[in-house]
Amino acid sequence: MTTLSASHKPETRNPGLAPSRWNQASARALFELPFADLIFRAQNIHRLHFDANEVQMSTLLSIKTGGCPEDCGYCSQSAHFDTGLKASKLMALDEVKQAAIQAKAGGASRFCMGAAWREPKDRDIDVLCDMVREVKALGMETCMTLGMLSAPQAQRLAGAGLEYYNHNIDTGPDYYEQIVSTRSLQDRLDTLGHVRDAGMAVCCGGIVGMGETREDRIGMLVTLAGLPTPPESVPINALMQIKGTPLGESAPIEGFEFVRTIAAARIMMPTSVVRLSAGRESMSEELQALCFLAGANSIFIGPKLLTTANPAKEKDDALWSKLGIRPMEI
Repeated sequence: MTTLSASHKPETRNPGLAPSRWNQASARALFELPFADLIFRAQNIHRLHFDANEVQMSTLLSIKTGGCPEDCGYCSQSAHFDTGLKASKLMALDEVKQAAIQAKAGGASRFCMGAAWREPKDRDIDVLCDMVREVKALGMETCMTLGMLSAPQAQRLAGAGLEYYNHNIDTGPDYYEQIVSTRSLQDRLDTLGHVRDAGMAVCCGGIVGMGETREDRIGMLVTLAGLPTPPESVPINALMQIKGTPLGESAPIEGFEFVRTIAAARIMMPTSVVRLSAGRESMSEELQALCFLAGANSIFIGPKLLTTANPAKEKDDALWSKLGIRPMEI
């Protein structure tokens, strides 16, 4: 089972790259580099492990929306907040399959399915496994985010062919209780341990712009990089301010600070795919380009991210053309 280490001391088994374990001080030193030096270092490390002009493209579908008993302060789907969102039941298998077909036609190589649960019930696992099999049969990578998982649930999903499981830690350990009180950071880490033990890849990142400090953002990255195996996919989300949630009036994160967070994630987790995730809809083309230069190499495409807006396909296609970006092949 995964546990949160008390300290993360840098090691130098890979000189010329980055320490394979990080602590608050060594990660802080990255953030304090001159901007050009930080980006140069991140881009060099990025090119050691990836094609710098390829971006992995996923689509995220809400297969069960609203009514979640968790009180995550950023979330439109929490039953604790009045956001005007109506709760819905789990989508039918055929509806999910048709959405996956459309996502593939739109250029997505990975199909992610999210359900607004604290955790799935055992009775839900059969149909979830059927969804995994249907999407996998289309030749797409499969990912789910369903809340906390028990070890047997993780094993069953893995047995159906689920390749990635998303379960974000949201923020750094010192700020975590300011964001959610209905489950602990250790609860999240326990689920990540079950996912690993079942043989699935981990998708795990967090959200910035929730009123946290730079030290909290550093703590989030130190926690991620300090896992026994860093996540294969690291989504960095810019908070989408949603009216009715406790964080609905939060000030957006400053652009250069966001890029620094992307660059630090790339340096600290050299072989992970770093996803420029929620928030792209409000980012300029120039800010997105800086994020790709800093080492981001994954995005969500499609009209929605669960319940919030995402850039239109025409807008994305125009940006890819300007930057010479092509989809990463699976």
